[in-house]
Amino acid sequence: MTDLPLPDFDQMALGDVLHRVRSLDKSEVEALLVHEAGHAARVPIIEILDARMRELEAGAEPSGGDPRNAPGVESTPGGSPVQQSTAAEASTPLRHGVANQTPKRGRS
Repeated sequence: MTDLPLPDFDQMALGDVLHRVRSLDKSEVEALLVHEAGHAARVPIIEILDARMRELEAGAEPSGGDPRNAPGVESTPGGSPVQQSTAAEASTPLRHGVANQTPKRGRS
């Protein structure tokens, strides 16, 4: 939704919301609260927004800067860009309690 005070709000990580919400005023935080409650309803995000609303109601002022100028959130709709050629080498962890799993381990 582009009419939100933080255009990429739905894709933002918890830490990004925590920092970027500081520049919003009460009406902008309220808009995000209404949006979040009606959409994903992410409890940690709602808690951050509620806390910021209480701070603003207690007299806190929005920090300077325009949150729309922050770098955008990049997503990879097709999943991770990792390819077979760049993936880590496969390994199987040692199983414990299986006789002769590693018969030479600890022997020189």
